[in-house]
Amino acid sequence: MVGWTDLPADLSNTDQIARVSAALPDAPIISSDLLRTRTTADAIQGTRSRLSHEKRFREFHYGEWENQTFDAIDSPECRAFFDAPGTQKAPGGESWNDVTERVNAGCDVLTGTYSDIIIVAHMGVILTQWARALNITPYEALGQVIEPLSITRITWDGTKFEGDFANHHP
Repeated sequence: MVGWTDLPADLSNTDQIARVSAALPDAPIISSDLLRTRTTADAIQGTRSRLSHEKRFREFHYGEWENQTFDAIDSPECRAFFDAPGTQKAPGGESWNDVTERVNAGCDVLTGTYSDIIIVAHMGVILTQWARALNITPYEALGQVIEPLSITRITWDGTKFEGDFANHHP
């Protein structure tokens, strides 16, 4: 359960990093303020402009569950967090709705300013926007796998979000 724990990214797959960078549009890059997304954004930046790190794009805050294995925290409360995501919070942490609200606010600012933007973010952050784009439930979104160093494209047409594809490996 790695949310706000500030761990480094594994950037050893330099070929994949180069493919991701080459597949991205020439657009500004923004990342969460956590080390793993900042260094990933640095690695794929190329000649793109860089925006300041954004705390709203942090992963879920898992509170007392932070940086623990699922086996260590397995409980009815933990299972409810994943089986019925929405208002259920991690103890001392955030709910799906909390994270969705803060990520939506960050994305809304960007879509009002930029026609294209690259957001280097965490799996939970991406899944909140995938649910938004496809108008699916949080539970359905949690079934989507987001691989490290993959691209998820979400399009905003001015009135609605659409998900083009997920987990694309260039």
